[in-house]
Amino acid sequence: MRLAALAAFVAALFTSSPGQANSYRDTSKPMGVVTNLDLDRYAGKWFEIARFPNRWERGCEGVTAEYGRNADGTISVRNTCRKGSPTGPAEVAEATAKVVGPGKLTVNFVPWLPFAKGDYWVLYVDAAYSVAVVGEPSGKTGWILARTPALSQAKYDKAISVMQGMGYDTSQLRRVVH
Repeated sequence: MRLAALAAFVAALFTSSPGQANSYRDTSKPMGVVTNLDLDRYAGKWFEIARFPNRWERGCEGVTAEYGRNADGTISVRNTCRKGSPTGPAEVAEATAKVVGPGKLTVNFVPWLPFAKGDYWVLYVDAAYSVAVVGEPSGKTGWILARTPALSQAKYDKAISVMQGMGYDTSQLRRVVH
């Protein structure tokens, strides 16, 4: 029942009017993506290091995302949120993503609502595929991800620099506790 409610909530978020969510990005600045993204290397578990506030992750700590390749070419998505603290109760949301262009995916957490999709653009990934920056053109969402729950200051600063270069106001980022 909780997953069904979460799925309905996520669908409402993706289909809500643009004026209902904050934008953390100056959309007049160009936004680039990783055009040579290797989805096999990108697959696996990522820890959410920082995010822009959003309604569906309110109260979440210890957040992880796991991506996998499906036989039909789609990507499986499994997001886990720990409510209240890194050891709090887990809430899991599963989705399917489709590649729509180099470095660009659409994610759908509610398969029976085909219009309830969200953009997921990989803006940066380091050579080791250990740090990634993800966002979407409207600037309503954005994340810094890493393969480990902690990130060196130099790698964090690089991720911040990428976001700032694409018009994000990184003063609004919130660090995630692991």
